[in-house]
Amino acid sequence: MAAPAADCNTCDQKHDMAAVKAVSSALPLALRIVAECPVTKARACVLALPHGSVNTPVFMPVGTQGTMKGITAEQLEQLDCHICLGNTYHLGMRPDSGGFQMVSLVELSEVTEEGVLFRSPYDGKEILLTPEQSISIQNSLGSDIMMQLDDVVSSTVTGPRVEEAMRRSVRWLDRCMAANKNPHRQNLFAIIQGGLNAELRRTCLDEMTKRDVAGFAIGGLSGGEEKDDFWKMVTLSTDYLPREKPRYLMGVGYAVDLVVCVALGCDMFDCVFPTRTARFGSALVPWGSLQIRHKQYAKDFQPIDPECQCPTCKSRLVNAKLSHCPGHNLHRFLIHSGEYSVYKTIKLSTSLEKKCLGGRGRTSSCGKNPVGLAIKSEINQAGLMLIHQLRLDNSAA
Repeated sequence: MAAPAADCNTCDQKHDMAAVKAVSSALPLALRIVAECPVTKARACVLALPHGSVNTPVFMPVGTQGTMKGITAEQLEQLDCHICLGNTYHLGMRPDSGGFQMVSLVELSEVTEEGVLFRSPYDGKEILLTPEQSISIQNSLGSDIMMQLDDVVSSTVTGPRVEEAMRRSVRWLDRCMAANKNPHRQNLFAIIQGGLNAELRRTCLDEMTKRDVAGFAIGGLSGGEEKDDFWKMVTLSTDYLPREKPRYLMGVGYAVDLVVCVALGCDMFDCVFPTRTARFGSALVPWGSLQIRHKQYAKDFQPIDPECQCPTCKSRLVNAKLSHCPGHNLHRFLIHSGEYSVYKTIKLSTSLEKKCLGGRGRTSSCGKNPVGLAIKSEINQAGLMLIHQLRLDNSAA
């Protein structure tokens, strides 16, 4: 990748905020906090959006082209999925598979102050995605939540590039806010950057929380860093973010991370992990994962998870049959994995409400009210000790 153009730090000081201040006050989003854990920072909320309400904590399946591969919209609704992600780059340029392109196509892109210049992996054509164009595409899509274009680097990157990306992301946020043509119908989320550098994270948090945006995402993490470093940046971020706005932790989908990061105060999550692993014949279960392709399951006449209520497990499809033709049964793996991740956060939400509201748990809009473990038990004593230590570490920093 060619070296990005150098930033001028004085631009941050001289930046004209008039256009930003002119945008928004009555945002089409409301967050109602239903319950809060007295021990951790976990909370259960209702997020009211133009197309409907979403209970949080929530796991959001990734649908690059606006839908999950192998699963119909009706099946998603049956899984009690009320929100999923699309990819601005692909939906606006060329709908296809893939993740967020600034990381996954890093060798085919160049970042400048103007935007991100991509070289198509298909035909080599150059495409410039600017903050303004990103918002224009999302305005056209009519999404309830729009994400700013940010300058994101891998969480394992260190040095001046991390600060450069953070400061540019702040400037790009202002450009995204000014470009939004539907501020009263669509919600713009800022994306906090700063890598694993606590000082840079605080600087970004201080700057972005001055902007009148509907919500905040924590970005630039879950890219190969150590868990303790990852969790420290998450709890630092939620300590600074406003209580009355939703907090979206990007790219997180492992079960342990969902549990711990709910305890650290995050409301929303997304990750390709559940569906990507399912496409390779791996089924998520509470004790890890089942590699259904392995020979040991060829004569296994149990469902993936006897306790699971997803259509795949309830239909008496046993592992032996799934193992025999995993390609043909791909959609069944996707349904199971989608349900597992969605219901993991629903259980956390319901459990938190039961604990804090004296057993009066909220019933979801589809009439389901899964019974989960109390949030304190779900996280377990080791998790609580971790949270306490993270608070001590951040206080000393």
